[in-house]
Amino acid sequence: MNTELLYVFGTGNAQSINFYNTCFALRDNEEYFMVDAGGGNGILGILRDMQVPLEHIHHIFVTHGHTDHILGIVWMVRMLATSIRKGTYEGDVQIYCHANLVETIKTLCRLTVEGKYCKLIGDRIHLVPVADGETRHILDYDVTFFDIHSTKAEQYGFTLKLKNGKKLTCAGDEPYKPVCEQYVAGSDWLFHEAFCLYPEREIWKPYEKSHSTVRDACELAETMRIPNLILWHTEDSHAADRGRLYAAEGREYYHGRLFVPDDKTVIEL
Repeated sequence: MNTELLYVFGTGNAQSINFYNTCFALRDNEEYFMVDAGGGNGILGILRDMQVPLEHIHHIFVTHGHTDHILGIVWMVRMLATSIRKGTYEGDVQIYCHANLVETIKTLCRLTVEGKYCKLIGDRIHLVPVADGETRHILDYDVTFFDIHSTKAEQYGFTLKLKNGKKLTCAGDEPYKPVCEQYVAGSDWLFHEAFCLYPEREIWKPYEKSHSTVRDACELAETMRIPNLILWHTEDSHAADRGRLYAAEGREYYHGRLFVPDDKTVIEL
């Protein structure tokens, strides 16, 4: 069995009610590289349901400081710290983020988490600043972080090469910008946001929010000849039928493998 798996925890945007906020993890054997944690303690139930043990999460990346990406980290810190104090967690936790986010995470934890847990930050729980273009060895991967040049809040994505030689890239939750071409070009897997269907753009105003439509994301992937495209960070008015509708629109503009996952989905990479 392929041991490199994508665990999709959540797929919704910040105001989504029917989906948890977009966050995920790359599983390599029994360990997980987690990316964001959504906006609340819903992540804990998702980890339970997907049978992802906290004791096998030693690396977390926080893309940016918006509520739907960072507030779940407070709960992760609390639960990981609890496990450490109980003696059920081996090793240390590395939480990667851009340098300006380090104090934000510390402050959120200090204001909302008991001191006995916060004391572990800097001891067993490490906030690791990463710079644009910096590469860190995480699990068995060389992960290169990059500034996506967000129009709203400083945000980083990342790219890495899987063990099967395929290149995987997370472009953050805003549309791809050509300045990031050196990181995104040649990707075999691209994770890209798709706020809504193109015909509904006047309803949801994605461009005003620095987001894109399904059509936009698919045209990008087609132009860049990316063979596997995952769409998420969506609005949720089509909760029961989102996959079919998004896939139908996407197939008009993209001829690779298109994924519109639900929450709690596992994808073989």
